[in-house]
Amino acid sequence: MGTEVKVEGLTKKFGSQVIWKDVSLTLPAGEISVMLGPSGTGKSVFLKTLIGLLKPDTGNVWIEGTDIANCSEKELYEVRKLFGVLFQDGAMFGSMDLYDNVAFPLREHTRKSESEIRQVVMDKMELVGLTGAENKLPGEISGGMRKRAGLARALVLDPEILLIDEPDSGLDPVRTAYINQLFIDLNAQIDATFLIVTHDINTARTVPDNIGLLYHKHLAMFGPREMLLTSTEPVVAQFLNAQRVGPIGMSEEKDADELAAETGIDMPPLPPIPVQLEPSDGRPRRAQRESGEWCRQNGVTPPEGSFEPTMALSGGAA
Repeated sequence: MGTEVKVEGLTKKFGSQVIWKDVSLTLPAGEISVMLGPSGTGKSVFLKTLIGLLKPDTGNVWIEGTDIANCSEKELYEVRKLFGVLFQDGAMFGSMDLYDNVAFPLREHTRKSESEIRQVVMDKMELVGLTGAENKLPGEISGGMRKRAGLARALVLDPEILLIDEPDSGLDPVRTAYINQLFIDLNAQIDATFLIVTHDINTARTVPDNIGLLYHKHLAMFGPREMLLTSTEPVVAQFLNAQRVGPIGMSEEKDADELAAETGIDMPPLPPIPVQLEPSDGRPRRAQRESGEWCRQNGVTPPEGSFEPTMALSGGAA
């Protein structure tokens, strides 16, 4: 089962530059969360802080009773065993074939025999659809295959928490749809807690159980998917619906003149909420909720046409 991650009052600076401050949220165990935000708002820095690669200036990150923001190196080493990380470009060793890349964490962190390692590696490569590609070098395969190989490597230690940094970066819309379906299927199979950093709006609207938005050095909002997709908070509505009208500009925040020029211009109405992607084998999602459940419980009327079956994006195995 996945592990809950509780973040309290987290602040990170580089010198005098504040990246974000007072960030508090809880990643529910076994659920898929997505973190959004304009470029340069510190989303990747947030991932690195969650795994202890960067130390926050203040705040806490609680994982199974350990505050990894303030623990010893020995404690941090143990907690990190709960994590798997998929970096933007896959972060493959160029001189190693895919098999050795995926096997690397097992050889470094376990005492498994080579026969045991081979069984695990081949199982994970089959899970991400790379059977038969184990002898290829990273430079001989496509960007999408490198990401799937990176995902296989992230899975070999059976993590309870998966951190995924911009998996759609450099991928066309079709490959993005495939890898999104792969995340849904993996979450249903391994029951891990997922946090995905992305700029892709289709991903944010159809994949997660929860959505967060970093903006202007703070966490603008974090909560269930339907809460953010029905939000009229200007920055949330603008970003999640890819609109030019709103507080976000080319340099993150619009200046007074830009905002004044938009006076009297209404934001377009919120688009319908699509149904969530479901596991391709028909099993329920880990946090399966009836479409519109959050809206009904909170007295919110979703945009007209929401949750229609025709709005579901088709998926498949990557």
